[in-house]
Amino acid sequence: MSGATTGPGGGDKVVTVNFKLTQSFLDEIDETWQGRGFNSRSEYIRYALRDATENPTFDRDELVALLKAEEAVREERTTRADEAREKFGTNE
Repeated sequence: MSGATTGPGGGDKVVTVNFKLTQSFLDEIDETWQGRGFNSRSEYIRYALRDATENPTFDRDELVALLKAEEAVREERTTRADEAREKFGTNE
């Protein structure tokens, strides 16, 4: 963890940061934070930035791979462990 705090009790001075987004992206952000139970847009953005900072090795390729695996499971395009053992001749 980075140890970064986001509240006044953490000892760091709280600063305001401004940046520009498209309205459609802001709409997506708003749908996301509200749907995930965050109390505010700011709380969600702080969470997302902290997560990106603390977990920088998780990249888009890994996310795509996870989504493809989830899709394969949902579409029942997976192989049971016992079938894989038989196919590849392993007993483990």
